[in-house]
Amino acid sequence: MAGRRVRAYIGLGANLGDPAATLADGVRALAALPGVRVRGVSRLYATAPVGVIDQPEFRNAVVALDVPPGPDPATAALALLVALKGLERAFGRRDRERWGPRELDLDLLLFGRARLAVERPPAGLSLDRGKADALLVVPHRDAAGRLFVLAPLEDLAAGLVPPGWGHTVAWFRRRREAIEGASSVRPLAIWDAARRGWVPIEEERPSHLEQRGRPGDGTGRGP
Repeated sequence: MAGRRVRAYIGLGANLGDPAATLADGVRALAALPGVRVRGVSRLYATAPVGVIDQPEFRNAVVALDVPPGPDPATAALALLVALKGLERAFGRRDRERWGPRELDLDLLLFGRARLAVERPPAGLSLDRGKADALLVVPHRDAAGRLFVLAPLEDLAAGLVPPGWGHTVAWFRRRREAIEGASSVRPLAIWDAARRGWVPIEEERPSHLEQRGRPGDGTGRGP
């Protein structure tokens, strides 16, 4: 169908250089991808590192995109994955240990209502050494257990029930926050669509903010 789009959610993370500026550049780079429309940008969060704790804390966000559906979900999701990995490399992402510091991390969290486990092409492989990622798994296999993903995802789609989860994003966020503690994620800034950048929360101007995604069926077509 002409004009049809799929709603995809992308997780962004960085902790090297100026990570807030990097994530702002990352949002703008996602918006420039062919056929892609940015439909919502979460708040910017400061989050504690996971796995390797001897490193700077991260900045994280989630972006909602409407993307072309392609001939089938697997083909379209793989095309988006390759674009994401290309952006990581363009931002200087280097091959480091798993869970280590990074210039920019872009994860495909959700792709409409699709449940996928498909082989990644070479251009879609992760740069994390030793990571068992021969398959692209959607929804992201770790998203439901990562507060640094769930907090910004809830900003955009609190009532969404991702395929296979059985509960809403908000439910999983509350459960994970009870384990990790609310202080492990701290909202710092909100996306200003007019400025195309982050505005500290105390300076928030609601009339200028990017319209946040609404809970829906994940297709990008709305309720």
